[in-house]
Amino acid sequence: MPFGALPFRPTQETYVLLAIIYLAFIGLGLPDSLLGSAWPQMSGDLGAQTSAAGLVTMTICACTIVSSLACDALQRRLGTARLTTASVALTAAGILGFSRVTEFWQLVAIAVPYGLGAGAVDAALNAYAAVHLKPMHVSWLHCCWGIGASVGPMIMAWRMGAGDSWRGGYVAVGLMLVALTAFLVLTLRSWDTATPAAAAGDGDRRAADTSIPSRAEALRLPGVVPAFLSFFLYCALESTTGVWSSTFMVQARGIDEQTATFLVSLFYLGITVGRFLSGVLTLRLRGNQLLRLGVAIIAVGLVLLVAVPGATACATGLVLVGIGCAPIYPTIIQLTPSRFGDGASQALMGPQMACAYVGSLSFPPITGLVLQHVAPGAYPWLLLALLAGFALTLAATNRACARATR
Repeated sequence: MPFGALPFRPTQETYVLLAIIYLAFIGLGLPDSLLGSAWPQMSGDLGAQTSAAGLVTMTICACTIVSSLACDALQRRLGTARLTTASVALTAAGILGFSRVTEFWQLVAIAVPYGLGAGAVDAALNAYAAVHLKPMHVSWLHCCWGIGASVGPMIMAWRMGAGDSWRGGYVAVGLMLVALTAFLVLTLRSWDTATPAAAAGDGDRRAADTSIPSRAEALRLPGVVPAFLSFFLYCALESTTGVWSSTFMVQARGIDEQTATFLVSLFYLGITVGRFLSGVLTLRLRGNQLLRLGVAIIAVGLVLLVAVPGATACATGLVLVGIGCAPIYPTIIQLTPSRFGDGASQALMGPQMACAYVGSLSFPPITGLVLQHVAPGAYPWLLLALLAGFALTLAATNRACARATR
């Protein structure tokens, strides 16, 4: 029975465990948006070109892919609690290390442990949440990530405004992650004394399968390949929307740069608010219904970007795309056990997260080439193509999983 619908009065340990996981997701989001907000000042201090930030983000993404693929083995050996604690500690060390660099190469080097820690905690917590938490909590956990990602730049702006420069922002966030690490150490026993039973899936009999196959066996399960491909396409769509929306509005719609930058923030606001609302909707809708609703809302938003000029249409379109994106990532995570079985979900979560990171990493540069060599107006059409591909692979996944449970 899912955590959040327990037939008995939850114990204090149960509430502590839920608080731990929510705080961990906020901590996961805190450092994610720091580099972008600090880079204009960082690049000058470190003597780096503006474009050099791409090398740092690529290093972080590559390391998150590596640690995601290793997460299954580490989780079996250490358990979720210890792996999460160690990963947050590694992330904290990386963030504090960023505050001490004096040359650009040092920033790239420290991005390695930071990326390894961030990828491992992301995959470990998502694997745990998918099996043990109610869908409502999975959506709200990812809403907490959005809160952390929104608060990070605020902390950076606060420290820079106080005369600390970007280094003070990294120190502040790093110390917050150190405090989170200490909290995780002090509450390690809560994972053992309050671990809830496996969460209910969407009525799929494979959710009851708790045997733990090897990764090779799990990867051969029906529906795995289209499921991974759908996650890749969705994350490509989300990251491309965030990276290139401003350029599209400035170059293709004639909107001034300051307004375009503000309008992009509406996309992320839509995701954060939408994830809270999708958590409520999980009480009424099944996972696949939420996915189809998200696809429909994204489609409406993209049609506005294609067909209607002007800042108002762009603002409305980006908000709708954000709201439509909101349920998709957490719902795909939550559906993994019901699609492939509780036991297989642990083996599959790392590779699935790696596919997500590859989509986020690879497609924005491809989109940049298209916009440069074709036209900025091709941007929403490219997003529509990604959305169509996601919808097709989602349908293929559902058909394969349905056949496997007959």
